[in-house]
Amino acid sequence: MINEQVRMIAWEVTRSCNLSCVHCRAASHLGPYPGELSTDECLRLVDDIASVSRPVIILTGGEPLLRPDIFEIAAYGTQKGLRMVMATNGTLVDASVARKMIESGIQRVSISIDGPDTKSHDEFRQEQGAFEGAMRGIEAMKSAGLEFQINTTITTANLHQIKEIYDLALKIGAAAHHIFLLVPTGRGRDLAEQAITAADYEETLNWFYSESLTCEIQLKATCAPHYFRIMHQNKPKNKAPVKKAGGHFHESTRGCLGGITFCFISHVGQVQPCGYLELDCGNVRKQSFGAIWEQSKVFCNLRDYGKYGGKCGRCEFIKVCGGCRARAYEATGDYLAEEPLCLYEPKR
Repeated sequence: MINEQVRMIAWEVTRSCNLSCVHCRAASHLGPYPGELSTDECLRLVDDIASVSRPVIILTGGEPLLRPDIFEIAAYGTQKGLRMVMATNGTLVDASVARKMIESGIQRVSISIDGPDTKSHDEFRQEQGAFEGAMRGIEAMKSAGLEFQINTTITTANLHQIKEIYDLALKIGAAAHHIFLLVPTGRGRDLAEQAITAADYEETLNWFYSESLTCEIQLKATCAPHYFRIMHQNKPKNKAPVKKAGGHFHESTRGCLGGITFCFISHVGQVQPCGYLELDCGNVRKQSFGAIWEQSKVFCNLRDYGKYGGKCGRCEFIKVCGGCRARAYEATGDYLAEEPLCLYEPKR
């Protein structure tokens, strides 16, 4: 069984949001939501995490900028030696906010862009002006010298536009482009019919991998563990990928990280393998984070590949892919079942 330190935590500091995006994992709205961790509880949690490891902390939501103490939390995490980053829709970012981000030690901000233009993005986000707001936020961050990346959730509605969104990320100076394959949870359940097919999934990931070999920015596929199987199948023998001069090449090592090197903490302190896999692994109000990370039965099961079922359990790529555990759970009710959106047939 694997027993690694936590390397990345997505922390839902609030569930409130100023948008109502069609794919939202949390089905967020403006709120308020009862029971959110107080400032003191948040700072204690930072202390608790720092005593266990020094992971990247993704301050997410909802919309994290709706939380009045967000920069206090970020600055405290920075002070404790954690790498603080933020995921936002960008519409609330102006010059003042960008400056506060930098002052609090936030090192990178992700902005979600799900269409290459106003019409497509605003339809996805269900808010007129969302695209223009995100672009204004990006300009504010660029002017302040803050690194940003573009995140894109792929469905059948925008699959044909992914190349245009990728080109946009390059054009506006993003440090990275991360694509997310829809997991049907929250409002995303209503989009189940918009989930791309296994064949489109495979084709998209193969294209994305090909682009990664020469692209000057970081490309990463999330909630798409097959990407790492494709990477291993296609990686040139004894030859490193060629990157353009001045580029940054950061490669993740495995597909599904939930419960292995990654976890999610909800707005009420519930710890989960990821935001899409809503299994209660413990609550930081009742247990220390370290105890949950080391002792949760769900986490222990996820770290034991011998317990994985179906073709995932037989697959020679289990250690680099692992299949999307949330997608397996939504399809079957068993988080250790085989990934439902995979065409690959194991050789054993």
